[in-house]
Amino acid sequence: MKNTQIELQIKVPNQTRYLSLIGRISEELAAQLQNYNEDREALANHINVVLTEALVNAIRHANADNPDEEVEIRITVTDEELVLQVFDHGRGFDLNSISQTAKDSQDELEDHGRGLYIMRSLMDSVDYYPIKGGNVLEMHKQFR
Repeated sequence: MKNTQIELQIKVPNQTRYLSLIGRISEELAAQLQNYNEDREALANHINVVLTEALVNAIRHANADNPDEEVEIRITVTDEELVLQVFDHGRGFDLNSISQTAKDSQDELEDHGRGLYIMRSLMDSVDYYPIKGGNVLEMHKQFR
């Protein structure tokens, strides 16, 4: 059974001005991880990048820049892994329809999907699925 060390739940208004706050939280979180024996600065950067990409997608696409919406972020750290979840209230999309490799159409990555490509590159798994009232983008990073 996993022993949860840290669980954070953050709700921010549907505005990009909160991205730097989430970045600072990412850096502090990486510094606090007890079971992570690799480069913490690189991990902090990866968390910041994937959360920024996920938040921008949720704010601009899922929540359609609606200032009345909120974006919820849930961060769970166990002895074995880091789980990042970003909740939105949009229609959702098919994650598998977005290019998964750099060899896929460059035009497609320029139009959309670049953020998801980056998330997939930096995390061990990326899933997106519907929940009651919206959707959740869920990313996992295993501690090896």
